[in-house]
Amino acid sequence: MPELPEVEVVRRGLVSWVRGRTIDFVDVLDARSIRRHALGPGDFIGNLEGAVVADVVRRGKFLWMPLLDSSPGAPERVGGSPHPSVALMAHLGMSGQLLMQDPDVPDEKHLKVRLRLSARDGMPEQLRFVDQRIFGGLFVTSLVPTEDGGPGGLAESPLPLIAEEAAHIARDPLDPNFSFDLFYRRLRKRKTGLKRALLDQGLVSGIGNIYADEALWRARLHYARPTDTLRRSEAERVLQSAREVMVDALAAGGTSFDSLYVNVNGASGYFDRSLNAYGREGEPCARCAAAGIHATIRREQFMNRSSHTCPVCQPRPRNGRW
Repeated sequence: MPELPEVEVVRRGLVSWVRGRTIDFVDVLDARSIRRHALGPGDFIGNLEGAVVADVVRRGKFLWMPLLDSSPGAPERVGGSPHPSVALMAHLGMSGQLLMQDPDVPDEKHLKVRLRLSARDGMPEQLRFVDQRIFGGLFVTSLVPTEDGGPGGLAESPLPLIAEEAAHIARDPLDPNFSFDLFYRRLRKRKTGLKRALLDQGLVSGIGNIYADEALWRARLHYARPTDTLRRSEAERVLQSAREVMVDALAAGGTSFDSLYVNVNGASGYFDRSLNAYGREGEPCARCAAAGIHATIRREQFMNRSSHTCPVCQPRPRNGRW
């Protein structure tokens, strides 16, 4: 499943293509991909056609496009300024892709929804949602005020609004409004294992299994370390490690293990070639090898998934918790 860097790659790609453009026409080819829109295809299309895409926003792995009603005197116009009240939410699931294409490009085999955008010189006219496994989807949702009054997420023109389905999750490590003090207070109260806490989207969003393993490896901390024993400096180290690994992944275009994850232009990411822990079971630990120490990465079962650690530079704590 795409993680935060993959979704941010898509957001950055989309915003340059769709921001400020009107959705002229919507074609739903497979209603299963809009099943989360409870009122059905007719209402979904009616909410989108004629709307202007104001921005593309991301918090954690959630991605949405605030929509403006382009008609004169629309209720979203507050004090004469556009103010979105709804958004098009995109859930990528396991294999969802948002692709910008020209009309003459043949339809992809698993094309589910097509949005035709207003013409703009040198830009593709269609936004296509492609989903092989149909775990993802699109739906229209309400925008609500953020709990802390800050921007809903990363965007070109941040507003204190957030998609309703994302309102319950915490800010992510790449969010300029992320509060370490709040994170640390909540972390110490969790009384659980460190990796389980990092995967808790109510504590910190956007860190999935791959990047949790990589951040913990960089921070030299074991996934079972009890959160209530973490010193402030250790918590700062693991958060900084998470930021660094995500920034590195962004520079590479995300992590790609097969052809299902691509950005809006259809290009795959290559950060998987730079992983130090995840998927490296039985391979030498690069840090230990550099120090002349023989150690191999170990894989253990964790929450129906896997955790990858070095037994030497990430020793398991005696009082470890899952």
